[in-house]
Amino acid sequence: MGRAFVLPGKRATTCDPPRKDAARHPREGNAMPPLRHLVLAIALATLASLVAALPAGAAPAERRIALVIGNGAYPGGALATAANDAGLVAQTLQAAGFDVVGARDLDEESLRRTLRDFTDKAAASGPDTVAFLYLSGSGLQLANEAYFAPVDARIETASDVPVRALRISDYVSRLAALPLRARFVVLDAARASPFHLKGDPLAGGLPLMEAGPGSLIATNAAPGTVGPAETGPYGAYALALVEMIREGGLAPAALFERVRLRVAETTRGAEVPWSASRIEAPFVFLEREAGAPSLAGFEPPRKPLGEIGAREAYAACLARDTLPAYEEFAAAYPRDPLAKRVRAIIAARREALTWRTSAMADTPEAYWSYLGRYPRGPHAWDARRRLSALAAALAPPPDYRALAYDVPPPPPDEIVYVERPALVLDDPVYALPPPPVVFLPPRPVVLVDLAPPPPPPVAYLLPVPAYVPVPAYVVAPPAVVAPPNPGLFHNLHAPVAAGPEFHGAPPGGTGLAPVAGAAVGAAIGAAAARVALPPALARKMDAPPGAPGQIPRRDGPSPGPIPGTPAGPLGGPAALRPSLPGQIAPAAGPRPGAPNPAQALPGAGGTPLPAVAGRPGLPNAPADGRAGLNQIPPAAGRAGAQAGAPPPVNHPGTTPPPGNAAGAPQGPAAGVLQGPAAGLAQGVRPPLTPLRPVQPLRSAQPQRMPPGARPTVPPQAGPPPSMPPRLAQPQPRMAPQRMAQPPRPAGRAPQADDALRRMRMDQAIRQQAQQAQAQAQAQARQRGEAQQMMQRQQQQMQDAMRRQQAQAMRQPQMAAPRPQPMAPRPMPQMPRPAPHGPGPGHGCGHPGGPPCR
Repeated sequence: MGRAFVLPGKRATTCDPPRKDAARHPREGNAMPPLRHLVLAIALATLASLVAALPAGAAPAERRIALVIGNGAYPGGALATAANDAGLVAQTLQAAGFDVVGARDLDEESLRRTLRDFTDKAAASGPDTVAFLYLSGSGLQLANEAYFAPVDARIETASDVPVRALRISDYVSRLAALPLRARFVVLDAARASPFHLKGDPLAGGLPLMEAGPGSLIATNAAPGTVGPAETGPYGAYALALVEMIREGGLAPAALFERVRLRVAETTRGAEVPWSASRIEAPFVFLEREAGAPSLAGFEPPRKPLGEIGAREAYAACLARDTLPAYEEFAAAYPRDPLAKRVRAIIAARREALTWRTSAMADTPEAYWSYLGRYPRGPHAWDARRRLSALAAALAPPPDYRALAYDVPPPPPDEIVYVERPALVLDDPVYALPPPPVVFLPPRPVVLVDLAPPPPPPVAYLLPVPAYVPVPAYVVAPPAVVAPPNPGLFHNLHAPVAAGPEFHGAPPGGTGLAPVAGAAVGAAIGAAAARVALPPALARKMDAPPGAPGQIPRRDGPSPGPIPGTPAGPLGGPAALRPSLPGQIAPAAGPRPGAPNPAQALPGAGGTPLPAVAGRPGLPNAPADGRAGLNQIPPAAGRAGAQAGAPPPVNHPGTTPPPGNAAGAPQGPAAGVLQGPAAGLAQGVRPPLTPLRPVQPLRSAQPQRMPPGARPTVPPQAGPPPSMPPRLAQPQPRMAPQRMAQPPRPAGRAPQADDALRRMRMDQAIRQQAQQAQAQAQAQARQRGEAQQMMQRQQQQMQDAMRRQQAQAMRQPQMAAPRPQPMAPRPMPQMPRPAPHGPGPGHGCGHPGGPPCR
C-alpha cells in the first residue's frame, strides 16, 4: 500500500515504496520502461509525423480586407493623381488576396458611411484578418490630429476642420481595439492644402502619429513636410508602394523602408515618406518561391555611419528615418553638401516631436514651453488656440515651469526651416543639394511606362489601370483565403484582356469579361480588375431611378467616345434607342447571357433635346412646365395637359372665341392663336410617329373678305383628308376679338363715322391675322429645320453605332473560319409607270405637275 508524501512547493502525491532490490536488478528498474510508456511514445511519434506531413494550407486561414479611397475633385484645387493612385493600389491589393472595396471623390456623408462600414466589416472578420486602409487626397492637421477632407468640404477657418473633415484617429482607434492580425493605415494625403483659410493659419502636412501594437501607420511625406505636386498619371508614393508589394518577400517595416528610399530617389529629395510599424506577426503581401533570385537592393550597414562614406551613410539614415540616425550623419559629415539637407529633415522632426509632447500634455505650461522654443513655428497658432480654449494667457508668467522635452532645443541654424506652416524640401529658397541618384535597383520598365487608366463610366467608381503581371517566382501566400473577386488573385502572372467592360457583372462582381480570340491565351478580363463599391455607395447604386442621393450611372458599355458622335451625360457616346426604325440591332456579346443594355435616344423620357446653335426661336422650356421648341414634353406632362390641366384664366374685358370652351386669354399677350395652334406657337411639338415621314406644317392662306364683313372662325378646323391622322397638324386660326368700344349714350342716333370706325377695326383685325400667320409660317420653317437636323444627328449616331458594332464583331471573327461568300440576291425591279401617267413636262418637280413627296 502506497503512502503519501509532500515535497516543498509540490502537491501531495501517492507513490509506491521503493523496491529494495532495484539496485541489484537495473534492467527491471529505471533502465527498462514499462510497456505502456512504449505505446505512448510510439503514438506521440506518429502524431508528430502526421502534423509535420500536413500541407502548408492547413495553417490558420488568413483573411485580408482593404478599403481604398481616392479624393481628387476638390473645388479649390483638383489633385490629378489621387483617383488613379487609388485604383492602382486597389488593383495590387486584389492581386495580393485582399477583398478590396473602393471609391473616388466622396462627399462627407458617403465618406463617413464608407469608413464606418469598413470598421464594421473588420469587426466581423475574425482575429485572423489583416485590414488595410489607403486614403489618397488632401490631409489636414489641427491640434495634433490628422484629418482627411471630403471633396465637398467647405473649410474657411480652423474651426471648420473638425466639423467638415474626418478625424483619422477615430478610425485608427477603432481598428486598434479589434482583435486583428495586422492593421495598415496609409495616408497619401500630405500635400499642399486646396483650402484658403481666413484668419489664423493651420500647420501644413500631417502630424507625427504613434502606431499601436500590431499596427502600421505610414504617410507619403514626413511630419511637418508636404509632397510636391504630381504631374504624371500616377504619384511617386503610390508607384513605389505598388512596386515593393510586387517584389514579394518583404516584411512590413522593410517594405516601407524601401518605399521611402524609392520616393526620395524618384523626387530627388523633394518628398521623404514616413512610417511607424509595430506589427510583430509574420506577414508578407506576396511570397518569393524557393530558387527565386535574391532580393537586390539596400542592405542596412553594420558599421557606424562615419566609417562607410557620406553616400552610403545618407541612404542608411534615410532608411532608419529616426532623429538619432540623422544626427549621427550630421555629426560624422558636417562639411558634406548633404549635411544641409539632413539638417532640414532634423529641424522638421525635432519640431514635430516637441509639438507632440506639448499636445499630449495639453496644459498651459506645455504650450508656453512650445512657444518659448518656436514662437513662429508651424504649430504656434495651434498653441495659442489651445491657450484660449483653456482660458490661459498667451504670455507665460515669469515663474512658470517649462516642460521637459526628450529632444534638445533647436540650434539657430534650424529655425529657418520651421518658420513656415510646412517645410517644402524642394523650395529653391533653401537651396538644398539633391541626394544621390541611385539607392535601389532600377524600377521595372512596366511601371515606368504605365499608361493612365481610362476614365470610369460610373460616378464613384475607381479607375482600372492596365494590370501588370508579377514575376513568375512571386506567388500568393498559401494561407490567404481567396477574396470574393478572385480574378487577379488566381491569375497573378496573366495580363488583363484589353477592351470595354461588359455589363454582365455588377461593379466589383466576380464575372470575367470574355476573352477575344486564342491569341490572348490565359488573359483575364477587365471586369476581374474592377473594384467593388463600398456597401454605402452600392445601396445608392441600387436605389430606384430618381431616388434622393442616387449615383448617376450609365446603363451601357463604356468603350469611350467615338469620333463624330455626340457625347453622353457621363462623357461617353450618346446612346440610341433600339425601337428607332432602321437601327441595327446590337450585336450579341461573345459571352452568352450578357445582353447589351438598351440605349435611349436624346429626348426620350422627357430629357431635353440638344439645342441647335445659331437658330432663333429656340428658347428653353417655359416656366409653366411646357416643353419648348426642339423638346418633347414628358408623358406625365402631356397627360396632365390633356386630362387634368387647369384652364387658363379669362381676363376681364375679353370674350372667348367660338368653339374655345377653355377660355384661353385673348389679345396680343396671348399670341393671337388659341387651342392646339397656340401650343404650336409656343414651341410645343406633338409626339412623332417614327413609322411615317415627318411632313412640314402647311399654313392656310388668308381668305379675302369684303369691306365691312367680319371674319368668322369655324368651331374646329379639321385636318386635310390627304394627311395621316397622327401627322395632321391643326391649322392656325385667328381669334377674332372685337375691340372695346366706348359706351354710347342712350337715345343717341347713329353717327356718320360709325361705318368708318368699323372698317378700321376690321382692317386692324386683318393685320393681326396676317402677322400671326407670318409668325406661324416662320415657326413652321424653324420646326422643319430642327427636325431635319435631328434626323441628320440620328443618322450620324446610327452610322457610328454600325461602325462600332462592326469593329466589335470583327475581333471574334479573326480566329473563326471565314464564311463562304453568299450568292448575290437579285435586286427587285421597280414598277414601271402606268401608261396613262403624266407626259413629259408634267411630272414631279416640273411646272404644272404635282409636288414631290
